[in-house]
Amino acid sequence: MASVAATPARTPNGPGPGEASASFPTVASVPGPQEPEEEGEEEPAEIHLCVLWNSGYLGIAYYDTSDSTIHFMPDAPDHESLKLLQRVLDEINPRSVVTSAKQDENMTRFLGKLASQEHREPKRPEIIFLPSVDFGLEISKQRLLSGNYSFIPDSMTTTEKILFLSSIIPFDCLLMVRALGGLLKFLGRRRIGVELEEYNVSVPILGFKKFVLTNLVSIDQDTYSVLQIFKSESHPSVYKVASGLKEGLSLFGILNRCRCKWGEKLLRLWFTRPTQDLGELNSRLDVIQFFLLPQNLDMAQMLHRLLGHIKNVPLILKRMKLSHTRVSDWQVLYKTVYSALGLRDACRSLPQSIQLFQDIAQEFSDDLHHIASLIGKVVDFEGSLAENRFTVLPNIDPEIDEKKRRLMGLPSFLTEVARKELENLDSRIPSCSVIYIPLIGFLLSIPRLPSMVETSDFEIEGLDFMFLSEEKLHYRSARTKELDALLGDLHCDIRDQETLLMHQLQCQVLARAAVLTRVLDLASRLDVLLALASAARDYGYSRPRYSPQLLGVRIQNGRHPLMELCARTFVPNSAECGRDIGRVKVITGPNSSGKSIYLKQQVAKAVNNATERSLVLVDEFGKGTNTVDGLALLAAVIRHWLALGPTCPHVFVATNFLSLVHLQLLPQGPLVQYLTMETCEDGDDLVFFYQVCEGVARASHASHTATQAGLPEKLIARGKQVSDLIRSGKPIKPVQELLKEKQMENCQTLVDKFLKLDLEDPSLDLDIFMSQEVLPAATTIL
Repeated sequence: MASVAATPARTPNGPGPGEASASFPTVASVPGPQEPEEEGEEEPAEIHLCVLWNSGYLGIAYYDTSDSTIHFMPDAPDHESLKLLQRVLDEINPRSVVTSAKQDENMTRFLGKLASQEHREPKRPEIIFLPSVDFGLEISKQRLLSGNYSFIPDSMTTTEKILFLSSIIPFDCLLMVRALGGLLKFLGRRRIGVELEEYNVSVPILGFKKFVLTNLVSIDQDTYSVLQIFKSESHPSVYKVASGLKEGLSLFGILNRCRCKWGEKLLRLWFTRPTQDLGELNSRLDVIQFFLLPQNLDMAQMLHRLLGHIKNVPLILKRMKLSHTRVSDWQVLYKTVYSALGLRDACRSLPQSIQLFQDIAQEFSDDLHHIASLIGKVVDFEGSLAENRFTVLPNIDPEIDEKKRRLMGLPSFLTEVARKELENLDSRIPSCSVIYIPLIGFLLSIPRLPSMVETSDFEIEGLDFMFLSEEKLHYRSARTKELDALLGDLHCDIRDQETLLMHQLQCQVLARAAVLTRVLDLASRLDVLLALASAARDYGYSRPRYSPQLLGVRIQNGRHPLMELCARTFVPNSAECGRDIGRVKVITGPNSSGKSIYLKQQVAKAVNNATERSLVLVDEFGKGTNTVDGLALLAAVIRHWLALGPTCPHVFVATNFLSLVHLQLLPQGPLVQYLTMETCEDGDDLVFFYQVCEGVARASHASHTATQAGLPEKLIARGKQVSDLIRSGKPIKPVQELLKEKQMENCQTLVDKFLKLDLEDPSLDLDIFMSQEVLPAATTIL
């Protein structure tokens, strides 16, 4: 309870003017250093997807609560099995899937299968059916055009608004428009993100973005796991157990040096949505190569520092839209905008031939300076932190300044009022205070006397008793009522007027939300490319070169990015696969010779989905099943691809099935190339060079690998013996020495039991001992 108070006190001889005092109560400490706070806790992001399928085409739109943005995908053809839709679901993991209750059997079958996936990670989506009328074309257009969007200035006419939206949303994609209409209907009905707000508060929509899956490399989830592109581990901190996982040793983990959260999000998106667009790839590589130059290192570090201040702008804009803005939001936004201006000024000094630098230099417009100037001139950050609410600087509003001046002068004024009140009170009352409480007004406060026991004892002539608090009695007097009429509720008036100014400032910022969104997009892109440049510098990566004429892969001294960080020594290897020669490579070699590191992959959906432009990596396929069956399966899969001829995918196979080659299970021809891992026998030792060369391994050298693993020599010798018996077709008999050793152990155990018997023990039952101990042991001895 905030208040101001003035307290004169009586001495034993009467009032003491020199002892009258005035004071403000201590304000509770408010968290918030001079540096801006982080954005604070965020609700888990949810994605709500709306999809329509008709005549072989998909219409898709989804709402992302993390940035309050609607993403749409123009009408795209899809197979009856809805592979494209499945890919979208795998990528965005929606919380709910909204569609029309009127569907054909393909979509019905697909959704039924989706709903039955109880073990789907992270969680199977909720399937929601809306009446087909909610997806009507005209009503969907009406919902889109009549929406309340903060990124559209209020000054726009209806015609201008239609033209503006038409420049963003392709209204000729009819299925997509209907999906957007159904999504808006769902958001309004479920009130996503505004469930607890007043009904007139609409779901915040801060922008529309195009979502495409064209020119992308298709990678299934198994590949991401096996190649360790991503690897999630439980977080070690006890404070983050509930929040889930952290990134383990993975390709994403070693490359993620992003300074802002949205840069990290974009890097993950690039990994999950790798592009085939050579123009886009070379544009990214141009930026990375620029920052790899030694003379540009200082610039890269300076830009990275600025990017560390780019915070979660969409979350702040969402709070502004809902009028939930915090003091820390203004601080964060202020620093974000000024950092963006620093990025703009820096990029203007860089080569404008690089598209990203040109975009930042041009698109970080003067609207940013206007936003920063407004915030800097209006918001009193120090006062806001002290009062834990929005306050404005002096000279912004003369009326507010006058009320604050009067409020600040209250203590000395109230001291005089309290002194006069004390003169009219009973002489037994030693002191009194005149305090001001927001929403209540001015009150006279006196200490509770020992004689004041019952409520009736609180009554004082000429005063209206209000309440008792902390042994203080509070009253209204004639003077306090005059003060209420004269001064009014100053504190609440000031708060209301400053809240109105905050709302006006929010409107100014929201009107320029488009440039802030663009800042986040370009800053995130710069952040990712700086992170990749930093990793490339530290790990010695080289720029890849793309050639439309080379239909294959050519790698010179390639290195496994994770294994080279873990191994004490790492040997690079080259690989080439293209056109009609060596499209299928069969790699044999001893265990632990490096075959798996050379490939690091397993078969996953490759047979059904691989094309002539696919790269298939197969590691130890057929392992874990019957040897003959595994060998047969592997041979059948490779023969299937070889039968495709020139349309055969590029295949690398690592296997220990040497019979695949020795028994000539694969057809001969230029499409097949046999490789092995180079080794050298030095007496009984086997030396690994971890180098790929042409040829076929003569043996798996499993016994040598077992010796390196520390297995006992007797066990290894027995393994060799059994292996030789199998190859020669002879029967395998148990080892007699091992049987004799076991018999002796059992005999000794039985003797020990006899020696421990106490024949004088009256509770001993020899019949039970013989039947339960001796007779069962005899079967293992004889």
